Amino acid sequence: MLDLRGMDAENPGSTPLTVLVVDDEKNIRRTLEMVLSGEGYDVCEASSAEEAVAMLTRAERPIDLCILDVKLPGMSGIEALERIRRDEATREMPVIVISGHATVHDAVAAIKLGASDFFEKPLNRERILVSVRNVLKAANLARTVNSLRGELEARYEMIGTSPVMQRLYSAIDKVAPTRASVLITGESGTGKEMVARAIFRLSARKDRPFVKVNCAAIPESLLESELFGHEKGAFTTAIQRKRGFFEQAHGGTIFLDEIGDMTLSAQAKVLRALNNGEICRVGSETIQHVDVRVLAATNRDLEKEVREGRFREDLFFRLNVFPLRTPSLRERPEDIRLLADAFLAAFFRENGMKPKQVDTMVYKALEARSWPGNVRELKNVVERAAILSGEVITIADLPEDPHANPFEEDSPNGEATPEGFPEETAPAVLRPPPVVSSGSRMTLKEYREAAERSYIVETLRSLDWNISKAAIALGVERTNLHKKIRAYGIHRGE
Repeated sequence: MLDLRGMDAENPGSTPLTVLVVDDEKNIRRTLEMVLSGEGYDVCEASSAEEAVAMLTRAERPIDLCILDVKLPGMSGIEALERIRRDEATREMPVIVISGHATVHDAVAAIKLGASDFFEKPLNRERILVSVRNVLKAANLARTVNSLRGELEARYEMIGTSPVMQRLYSAIDKVAPTRASVLITGESGTGKEMVARAIFRLSARKDRPFVKVNCAAIPESLLESELFGHEKGAFTTAIQRKRGFFEQAHGGTIFLDEIGDMTLSAQAKVLRALNNGEICRVGSETIQHVDVRVLAATNRDLEKEVREGRFREDLFFRLNVFPLRTPSLRERPEDIRLLADAFLAAFFRENGMKPKQVDTMVYKALEARSWPGNVRELKNVVERAAILSGEVITIADLPEDPHANPFEEDSPNGEATPEGFPEETAPAVLRPPPVVSSGSRMTLKEYREAAERSYIVETLRSLDWNISKAAIALGVERTNLHKKIRAYGIHRGE
């Protein structure tokens, strides 16, 4: 069994881990020092929050864990924890909070600020040691994950440790060293260009040109000229010779983004360039040879485009030598927190702002959304929340999810009932509670339904009818809340 006593869990022979004990009671500090030092930890002490914050600021070596009392003279433990979380040097340091007069409010505040554990005095030796070992083990695992994430970001400039992203990284590693053409497909906002750039950086052509062409942004009349160049006088505005994108990419890589928007005429010339490396400038009869690797991307279904005659079948097969698909954000919800944190860190850095804490409920709210705009939409949402928030980003700072509004969703027959059931056949448990005349008595079932409906309405009203936030507050799945809203006949503004 792995021994986590005092030493770094991953390096058994390393320097002992350091624990800072902060408590105004001398006997508590002495007890903790004896228990922890007996297990091989280095222990330092502080009798006030102010002293602890000063020690953390000037510590010669990192403190691995802080055990912090809530009730302290002067600055409270909760205030000290807020400062610890604001300081970049100690933001990730695990903190265990203890108290002799614990309240639910204190516990909730500590956990919201990222406390790893919370327990009351009198202290139990085994409880302390188990908590310390578990917290340090979790912190070490988090450092390992962050290190792996850093390596992945540096290698691919993409963020994500989910299984679907791991498979994508593996595919990039395999195809990058080859000369094969790659067709990258996926929804808008999933990072198709980042995949193309990762392939380029990991290829033998990484020191040669990388030329990106947005086929959808170039007018049809200019596309061939832009791709293959033109001679002086080839058309009215051709006042001098111009090298096209294929020439500029000679020896390197050309990335044809939104290739599904390319005209059939341009497709034929791209096919010739791919087949034998031959291009011809507009207005010239001279054939030129170029050595270019082609990466292409589209959010269209090219197989459907081929069937309907809008895309050449031979070009599709030539490009589709190695197909790659970028996963939607819905397929990797476990990456949402990593992405949100990365976007926020970059936003604060680029705007010269002090980093802000994020309430854990914010991550749950983000994970509950459908994200049709994928990573790009997530980036916009968290940056907006960062602008609107105070010192801590809370769920109230998130813009309302425009893709989840059950008050405008009706069944085909126009009746707001669950799963398309007509009102008279809707399951009884989901039908609106019956009206009970004065003096009559509700059954227990009817009372329960009426109470549930009332509580849902009050929760929605308090959150300005935001479904995602209400689902989290009520502790139910958003789809389940949608059903109840329709079944109980709840209307916005009640």
